Amino acid sequence: MAGVWGPDRVGVRLSPRGDFNSMHDSDPRATFGHAALALSTFGLAYLHIVEPVGSLPEGIAPLAPDLKEAFGSPLMLNGGYTRPLAEAALARGEADLVSFGASFLANPDLPLRLAHDAPLNTPDPATFYGGDQRGYTDYPALASNLAAA
Repeated sequence: MAGVWGPDRVGVRLSPRGDFNSMHDSDPRATFGHAALALSTFGLAYLHIVEPVGSLPEGIAPLAPDLKEAFGSPLMLNGGYTRPLAEAALARGEADLVSFGASFLANPDLPLRLAHDAPLNTPDPATFYGGDQRGYTDYPALASNLAAA
């Protein structure tokens, strides 16, 4: 992809703590640290790490800081972040960007909501990847008077 579009227009997403269908890595720090270091040679736009915030067992350190250091270019975090948690991760230098997946599905106006500290709609995972518009186009928007502000 980098050869076609240029490396500055390509990012890679990794899920080092993923355990989908019981898949897991016995040493994600070593495996994904190696991957981040190898990816650093391509000059990619960013590395996107899915590491759910607040879900690590006691005594287990997050991987993101090590992966950010190994990659050496912008690192994006994802995994259940709220605005305060995202701002804290950015302030600590753990990432350069934070993405909001499910929150964006339930709140197509998420930037406006975050800018105004407005409440968020709760995502309904039962509608994710359901094959129709439910869960993608039917969440309520902010009140029009706030949206116009």
